[in-house]
Amino acid sequence: MRTAPPARSAAAGTRWRRPPCAGRPGGPWCAALTAWVPAAGGGLRWPGAGLGGSARPGKARRGGGGAGRSASAAGEGAATYAQTLHNIPETQVTTLDNGLRVASEESSQPTCTVGVWIGAGSRYENEKNNGAGYFVEHLAFKGTKKRSCAAFEKEVESMGAHLNGYTSREQTAYYIKALSKDMPKVVELLADIVQNCALEESQIEKERGVILQEMKETDSNLADVTFDYLHATAYQGTPLARTVEGTTENVKHLTRADLASYVETHFKAPRMVLAAAGGISHKELVDAARQHFSGVPFAYKEDAVPVLPRCRFTGSEIRARDDGLPVAHVALAVEGPGWADPDNVVLHVANAIIGCYDRTFGGGKNLSSRLGALAVEHKLCHSFQTFNTSYSDTGLFGFHFVSDPLCIDDMMFCAQGEWMRLCTSTTESEVKRAKNYLRNAMVAQLDGTTPVCETIGSHLLNYGRRIPLEEWDARISAVDARMVREVCSKYIYDKCPALAALKLPGFVCSCSGL
Repeated sequence: MRTAPPARSAAAGTRWRRPPCAGRPGGPWCAALTAWVPAAGGGLRWPGAGLGGSARPGKARRGGGGAGRSASAAGEGAATYAQTLHNIPETQVTTLDNGLRVASEESSQPTCTVGVWIGAGSRYENEKNNGAGYFVEHLAFKGTKKRSCAAFEKEVESMGAHLNGYTSREQTAYYIKALSKDMPKVVELLADIVQNCALEESQIEKERGVILQEMKETDSNLADVTFDYLHATAYQGTPLARTVEGTTENVKHLTRADLASYVETHFKAPRMVLAAAGGISHKELVDAARQHFSGVPFAYKEDAVPVLPRCRFTGSEIRARDDGLPVAHVALAVEGPGWADPDNVVLHVANAIIGCYDRTFGGGKNLSSRLGALAVEHKLCHSFQTFNTSYSDTGLFGFHFVSDPLCIDDMMFCAQGEWMRLCTSTTESEVKRAKNYLRNAMVAQLDGTTPVCETIGSHLLNYGRRIPLEEWDARISAVDARMVREVCSKYIYDKCPALAALKLPGFVCSCSGL
């Protein structure tokens, strides 16, 4: 059983004061991600226009004297990138009478991925039923009131389909990938899971043991444990501090009534999105949804709609010392913005500037990441990564590294130094490299129907709409070095961070460089 050490407020260190930033006029780039600023003449207003860049992303400036490549070829390549983004199929959205949203993106793929995304997770739980959502996910594919476990598995296997699911702090998802012709059957199976999960006592006891074993295995994944500790200290006393799996004690004592109550409370049509991507017709998807999902309830008992209380961020630190561990895992984070905040785009660029590093991947001193090059030169760590984890109203912006215990102070000093560079001396060349990295990651979302389907489902829950890649590219293109410095100053300067560490031999003054 994992028990977290008590968290405490971080000791006051010498903190740099935030410098005054010159104000800048607002622009389309700063519009909330839940909406987009339309141009006066219709269409989209591109944030890059009028800011020293081209009116549309991908229209590269022509340089002189390209070696072996004509200007027309360069222009053609750039136009192809812009056209690729522009020609991505539009996401069609239809809302059923009970409030369930049906969204799809049609392509020429011979397969499709269809899934149900639900606005429910560990943040909606309390101390008593923490872990119920994760438990329900385990039981989702173990039979329904209409199909036994064996019958359900046989139907899925007869289609050659793949099914999966996950539970996070704010979302639950069940999805199936199959041939496009089997889409109606997939929708029927998903509707059966959501509305008629059997929750049989025999399966509950069986999965109870499976979950307890999974929790033991999770305890051996020190990176996951570190991030759970980071949430526990950063959001102490709030629902976001709880783990998705729940406590060992809860898993042992959750009853069928607890699980049924969780499903009845949170599996409501207005909080669901039926998303699909691949070779499917939106009309056929909507017809199948009306046939099988119209019975999903939408009303709450006595209008008791669950409301998410704001989770406060607490600058604090939590340490777990284990002298048997060969390396230390350390995560440091400040409070970041929620999903819909436009600052998220700038912070993603900032994280791409810092980059990541793993000594097993090579690269040496030639890494474009300054922190990576320092890690190689001075042997500061085994690996590090940045993260920007967002929730509906808050987030965690920070970095995680694995190092030898004697190198923790040096690595922390260099990492915080990179944070300060983001606030004071970010260059345009660094921003350009980071934006290209993000564009590459963005286009990778087009690789297969499952990533596209997952993006559609999560976007509709988080933003209320599917944000087109063309718009993401426009928002990324609008970011410059000045924006990175100002936004990073807003979130890093004079802020008390949260620190979580495993095998930390002594207190590290995590605020000393901020």
